[in-house]
Amino acid sequence: MDNEAPHGGMARTARWRSKTTAARLALLGGVLGAHRFYLRGGRDALGWLQLPPTLLGGWGLWRAWQFGLADRGAELALPLLGLSVGAALFQAVLIGLCPDARWDARWNPHAARRSASGWGAVLVVMVALLAGTAALMGTLALVLQRLFAGG
Repeated sequence: MDNEAPHGGMARTARWRSKTTAARLALLGGVLGAHRFYLRGGRDALGWLQLPPTLLGGWGLWRAWQFGLADRGAELALPLLGLSVGAALFQAVLIGLCPDARWDARWNPHAARRSASGWGAVLVVMVALLAGTAALMGTLALVLQRLFAGG
């Protein structure tokens, strides 16, 4: 009877969540909320809220490609893509730098398996820092150029 859940049914085995996988998902698909869906499931509202600014920013990128950076739509929407990318990469860094014991206490409290992330998480953090810095600097350069160029 120790596998019985409080509501009378059988208890589900706790799903183990890998810190390295979550960090990789934030790095590669964080702008679409992939890491949040991995950790919290498909009903995560904040995961879904990451989609609109990313899609709007993607539309701004398309406008910039088609009509140039002077296009008003690109000018307004493109910074959203840079901020979305920067936020996702920042989340990859936060996930990757979380100590294994703290990660397990939060995401794997009932799992028999314990995290030992090693170099995989470190490499994800290094790539995320590099790419995130480039994304945020590019976004700042674009916004400041438009602000001070008067156009």
